[in-house]
Amino acid sequence: MSESDIRQEIMADEQNSAYTERGIGPVYQVGPDVRILIIGQAPGAKVEQTGIPFNDKSGDRLRDWMGITADEFYHSGKIGNLPLDFYFPGKGKSGDLPPRKGFAEKWHPRMLAEMPKVALIILVGAYAQHYYLPIKKSETMTAVIKQYETFGPKYLPIVHPSPRNNIWLRKNPWFEDEIVPKLQARVRELMMD
Repeated sequence: MSESDIRQEIMADEQNSAYTERGIGPVYQVGPDVRILIIGQAPGAKVEQTGIPFNDKSGDRLRDWMGITADEFYHSGKIGNLPLDFYFPGKGKSGDLPPRKGFAEKWHPRMLAEMPKVALIILVGAYAQHYYLPIKKSETMTAVIKQYETFGPKYLPIVHPSPRNNIWLRKNPWFEDEIVPKLQARVRELMMD
């Protein structure tokens, strides 16, 4: 089944009908040559409007952390984006609502099967980390990120690059000092593959 067939199926799914009726399509980026896959929570409001993954300040910081240009991110074919929900779930009291339950279970296995060359999965934020890593629900994102080497070389847990996490980044300078350079080195290696 082709990616466009799966996309049509996603849009026709009853769970997504309210979005489809409003002309909103699913936001993700996949392909057969993807080497680096980013799995996060869900698109934000701005990303939903443009339909372009990480087309916001978070995306700018993520690309900086990865050491790549926007052109490489969107047009190399080697970077994929598969959030836990392909639609903006709405605003909550302190940020966006969590991804809808059952969404990733339904679509991720099929989408991952279409990307056989993935060598690195960057898990952005606690929702993605708890979904994909064998960790306890009680483990904090900071604790998970500190033990990043445990999950390599396939998975790399990182903090969400949102400006909302500037305080976390100031309190945890080891992230940008230690993990970001390793992320950049791995990304460079896979981009040249």
